[in-house]
Amino acid sequence: MAHQHPEEGVFREFLIAVLLHNEAVADRLGLQSGDVAALILLETRGPLSVGVISEELGLPSASTTRLIDRLEKAGYARRVRGERDRRTVTVELVEGGLDDYDAACAASRRHLDEVGAHYGPEQAPLLLDMFARVAGAYRSATGELRETAT
Repeated sequence: MAHQHPEEGVFREFLIAVLLHNEAVADRLGLQSGDVAALILLETRGPLSVGVISEELGLPSASTTRLIDRLEKAGYARRVRGERDRRTVTVELVEGGLDDYDAACAASRRHLDEVGAHYGPEQAPLLLDMFARVAGAYRSATGELRETAT
């Protein structure tokens, strides 16, 4: 086995914790973990086309359709047809649709607030920059994995 730097172990433990938390939230909501990722996308970016959701989550269109069906059935989101072009479909959160999600994340928010108390306001930009860069790195790596998978 290749030598691992200590910081890699810390980062991998972080990733495991985030993945397991996402699965626990999905279980609590009766959804799949990809469904929760779609909810987070809709929460942070607003209404999205089906194609954008499919691309962001790396899902084939049929899988994205089933995901949106689950979100609609559970009362989290709805499809909205374009006013000018009825063929265009946008997915948006329904009012109050994230109430169950917010409740499921209450414990993590409480614990993360405790973590945040250890850092001063001057450190926030650095931490946010790091999270943005890590997210970009993982998006790039995910794209590379999907391009080479066949």
